[in-house]
Amino acid sequence: MTDNQIEQPANVGGIAGDHLRQYIERIERLTEEIKALQDDVKDVYAEAKGTGFDTRIMRQVIRIRKMDKDERDEQETMLDLYLQALGMLPAFERAEESGE
Repeated sequence: MTDNQIEQPANVGGIAGDHLRQYIERIERLTEEIKALQDDVKDVYAEAKGTGFDTRIMRQVIRIRKMDKDERDEQETMLDLYLQALGMLPAFERAEESGE
């Protein structure tokens, strides 16, 4: 008998051992599947990097694609505002926005 297969009474303190074991084993299987999928994603990024793509930018694109349009627009507006406040936008962009 292995550690994962410790014999338990069917019901202890109101807890159905068999039912609990089923949940635990499902969670363990899903955790293994998640790890395998994470490894697959890592491999895809490595493949993309090998063909010349910037994986840091790809991750940013994926993060942006997850946002809804309103959230994305708000974030872009705030970024522009912050860059403008720091003087980091080219002069022509600041002139266009101020109506000059």
